[in-house]
Amino acid sequence: MLIKLFNSRSSSLMLFVIRSKSIQSDYDLGMKMKHFNDNKQFRKVLELFDLHMKNNTKTSSTLIITQALKACTYLEDFQRGQAIHSLISSPIKHDPSILTSLIHFYMQCDDLKHAQSLFNNIKEKTLSIYGAMIKGYIKNKQANRAIDLFNEINNPNEIILNLLFNACAELKTVEALNLAKRSYEQMPKSFRSNPYLITSLLDASMKCGDVKYAQTLFNESTKKVLPMYGAMIKGYMENNQLHEAINLFNQIKNPSEVNVIVLFNACARLRTKEALDLVKKVSKEIPNNFYLNSRLVNTLLDALIKCGDCSSAEILFSKTKKTVINYGNLMNGFNNENNPSKTLDLFNQMKKDRIQENIIIYFCLIKALAQIGDYSISQSFIKHIPHSFLSDQQIQNALIDMWSKTGFIDQAKQVFDAIRQPDRIGYTAMMNGYGLNGMGVQAIELFRQMPQKFLDEIAYVCILNACSHSGLVDEAQSIFKSIPVKTESIYGAMIDCFSRASFFQQAQQLIEEYERDHSPGLVMYMALLSGARNANNSHLSQNIYDRMKKLFPQKTDPLIAAAILLTNVYASSGDIEKASNIQTQLHTSGAKKKVGLSWTVTSEQIFQFRAHDQSHHRSAEIHAEVKKISKEIMGHGHQYDSSWIARPMNQDETIESVLCGHSEKLAIAWNFVENPNTKRIQVTKNLRMCGDCHQATKLIAAIRKCEIIVRDANRIHHFNTNGQCSCNDYF
Repeated sequence: MLIKLFNSRSSSLMLFVIRSKSIQSDYDLGMKMKHFNDNKQFRKVLELFDLHMKNNTKTSSTLIITQALKACTYLEDFQRGQAIHSLISSPIKHDPSILTSLIHFYMQCDDLKHAQSLFNNIKEKTLSIYGAMIKGYIKNKQANRAIDLFNEINNPNEIILNLLFNACAELKTVEALNLAKRSYEQMPKSFRSNPYLITSLLDASMKCGDVKYAQTLFNESTKKVLPMYGAMIKGYMENNQLHEAINLFNQIKNPSEVNVIVLFNACARLRTKEALDLVKKVSKEIPNNFYLNSRLVNTLLDALIKCGDCSSAEILFSKTKKTVINYGNLMNGFNNENNPSKTLDLFNQMKKDRIQENIIIYFCLIKALAQIGDYSISQSFIKHIPHSFLSDQQIQNALIDMWSKTGFIDQAKQVFDAIRQPDRIGYTAMMNGYGLNGMGVQAIELFRQMPQKFLDEIAYVCILNACSHSGLVDEAQSIFKSIPVKTESIYGAMIDCFSRASFFQQAQQLIEEYERDHSPGLVMYMALLSGARNANNSHLSQNIYDRMKKLFPQKTDPLIAAAILLTNVYASSGDIEKASNIQTQLHTSGAKKKVGLSWTVTSEQIFQFRAHDQSHHRSAEIHAEVKKISKEIMGHGHQYDSSWIARPMNQDETIESVLCGHSEKLAIAWNFVENPNTKRIQVTKNLRMCGDCHQATKLIAAIRKCEIIVRDANRIHHFNTNGQCSCNDYF
């Protein structure tokens, strides 16, 4: 009897020891899996789980199951998670931790139906189960359902309240804001010392638009942590209080990476010199290890570009890992700085780096080619764009703009006609192309075909400009009268049309009409002055200039441009003394005229010239060619027009030498140096072409039997070999 009793107790003890070892083994495995999860080594977690399941068809360890499900959730491995769900043994399938993990898994994998089914079948719901459901609803953009679920909870804990504030932040409504405030007032006072809970409430308040409440809450908080500063800075940005965001950042002693990222984003939106200075200062002060954060580096690059410092951005870009996003941002920056050559260089570098281009890259490329305005170089790059992208409407619209700006309107029309249903941008790009190329009649025909829903400010300005460049005053007036809401830009375009046609009384009446209800518009006066200059009306020009000085005393650059136009008028009308006086005043005041630049392409290389440029490696040949051309055109009756000289001449200069030094003449001469028998030359100029260069280029095209296309700041001039220009001298 004693032996039987001993054997029975021995068996029980052995079973207990085996079970203890099994529990210990499961615990150790679970902790190993947790360690890998904590270190984001999710695949290793599942490898350990698979090894464990080789010897166990079912598992009764809650820790092992929850850790395996956590790995599947982060990897978004839906099939694997479902398989693990089916392996859960009966003793633990109702365990709250298991159910919470399963609901979280299904919610994060966007299987709301399965998660809701599990939730509805649970008899005793814990706060963690409610939390998993609420978090899932927020993740799946169903914040209203999250709030409905919150309202079922009697005593929410800090985690649940945190999730509620996140749901309110998603909704961004007054009702959501009031719920967040009410919940804050009703929660235990001990919760208010939780800075991360306060951070979520700050975020909700800001996103719901109550900046004042957020400021009060922030100021009353005695324990401020970096995430709270981050929520406030981000909130200021979302509420367009960028200066407040920067001021708050400056109060942080040791900003986190997130704080710095938010600051750079704020500065990128401000796009001011002060913002740029702050970006540079902070970028020098942050720890070196911050530069390991690719997101921070990308936002710094973006801030430098948008604040107009592509040189610094290029240096940073050269030191960072190259991505298609970084390439696109920098290319766009160079385009905005009117530096298209750099954009093309970056595109070529992308190919060397074997980085796959996307639609943004091709869009930036086409925009750069449009700025350059040369047919041959455009053609050489466009052939690299895959057909799949060429059928994209955004790309097609950009191509319409590009071919129009190269002067090849037929190719722009070909692209436009291939679009089954042109959108607003496509119509306006084509209409603008007609206008630039002096094809006002075609622009009007297209305008008449344009769907009513596409008629906006841009469309109206495009058609009025097209009429203006073609002298279609009556047509423009008819369109102007039909426009229901007339903006400053629309008035400006119509005034420009009247002024070009020397209908000064009508132009001034429109200005008076506009100013009855609005502040004076600078563009309108510049258009009127430009028209008066074309008509050599010195009296009107002087009156307009005097009025501009009175109305816009702070607008330095436009006033300098206006003074130069006034100088041209007096010089053309023979009043050399007044012209000289204005020139002297400009010179002594230190006023700087915008530098005239011209671009041209030879042998697929872009060359830039400025007035009297000596920087080209074949400068002597270029200037010799200019003299040769000058002799030829003078032999055909050309007389240099001194009224287009807007500065005092030096003693060693002549009217001929000054005007022959204009950048477009140098660009044309370079083409003949490079290829004496060229049949087509293209030049792009950043300013309006002067009257002397226009007259000279007509003769050059006829004498040299070479078509010359010049795109200036206003339009495209097609100089034909018959000595005529497409603008019919109406520019």
